[in-house]
Amino acid sequence: MIESKETYETRNTITNPSDFGQVAVMLGGSSSEREISLKSGTAVLEALKLRGVDAYPWDPNEKSMEVFSKAGFDRVWIALHGTNGEDGVLQDNLQRLNTPYTGSGVTASAIAMNKVLSKNLFSSAGIPTPNYVVVNSRKDNLIAAEQFGFPLIVKPSCQGSSVGMSLVFDKPELNDALDKALGYGDTVLVEKYIHGDEITVSILQGEVLPSIRIITPRIFYDYHAKYESDRTEYICKGTSNDDEEKLYADIAINAFQELGCRGWGRVDFMTASDGQPQVLEVNTVPGMTKHSLVPMAAQNIGIDFTDLCWRILETSFTANFLDNEIKVSSNGT
Repeated sequence: MIESKETYETRNTITNPSDFGQVAVMLGGSSSEREISLKSGTAVLEALKLRGVDAYPWDPNEKSMEVFSKAGFDRVWIALHGTNGEDGVLQDNLQRLNTPYTGSGVTASAIAMNKVLSKNLFSSAGIPTPNYVVVNSRKDNLIAAEQFGFPLIVKPSCQGSSVGMSLVFDKPELNDALDKALGYGDTVLVEKYIHGDEITVSILQGEVLPSIRIITPRIFYDYHAKYESDRTEYICKGTSNDDEEKLYADIAINAFQELGCRGWGRVDFMTASDGQPQVLEVNTVPGMTKHSLVPMAAQNIGIDFTDLCWRILETSFTANFLDNEIKVSSNGT
C-alpha cells in the first residue's frame, strides 16, 4: 500500500467475528445498477460467512426500512449501487436508526454520487478534472461543442457503472446522447473527451492500493467493456513506488478527502496526452464481485477477497456518524 501524505483515518482492527454482531448485507435495490449490486452483495455475503460473520442478505427493494428497523441488525455492509443506496439516502435512514454502516457518510455519499457537485468541488480545490458543462435540456446541446469541440462524453449526473453514458462525435449523436442521459434525470454532464487509458485507484481505511490501468479495444470503457467483454485488460503495478504511481495516489486521496469520503472507495482517472491525471469521479460503493477492480488491487498486495470484505466491514466502526446530517431526497439532490 501507499500511505497517504496525511493520515486522516486509521484501521479499527476487529479479530473476533462476533464483535460485528448480526450483519445485514444490503444488496439489489431499485436502481439501474440492481443486477450488479446483486452480484456484489452475494459475493460479499459468501465471503463474510466464510469468515464466521453472522451475515444475512437484505434487499430493500423487497423489504421496507420499517421492517428493517425491527429486524435487530447490529450493522450494515452496504453493497447497493446507485440511487437510494450509494447516494446518501440509505445512509441517512441508517443514521436515523443509529445503525452503523460501511463506507462514507450521508453528505459525502450524496456529493460523490452527483457528478456535477463532485466536479465543482474538484475544480474549486484545484484537483485536475476534464473540462465540462452542465446541460438541463436538449436546447443547450451546442454549449459544450462550441467550447470544447468533438468528441464529447455525455453522462447522467447521478448514475454509475457507465449507465446512460455516451461518446459522441457530431451534433446528431450529441442529440441522441442527451435524450438518453436525460432519461435518467434532469441534469446531464457533458465533458471534453480525454483520449487515453483509464486508471483506477482504490482506497482502504486511509491507505491507497496499487493503481490499475484499464485497456479496452472499444472506443471507451463503457458498460460492455466493464461487465461483458473478455477483451478488457487490467494492468496492476503492484507495490511500485515510482513517481507516476505516487502522483496518482496523492491526487486520489486528495479527491477522496475533498468530498469528505471515508472507509473505502475508488477514484477513477483518465490520463491526458500530456501525462496529467484527470479525475473523473469518486465511487463510494464500488463493485465487489471477485473480479471487480477493488478486489483486484487488494489481491495484488496479498489481501484476499474474504479479508477485503472483513476490512470493509471494519469501516462500520469509523466515525461516519460525525457526518453532518443533511436531508437527501430520493433522487439524490
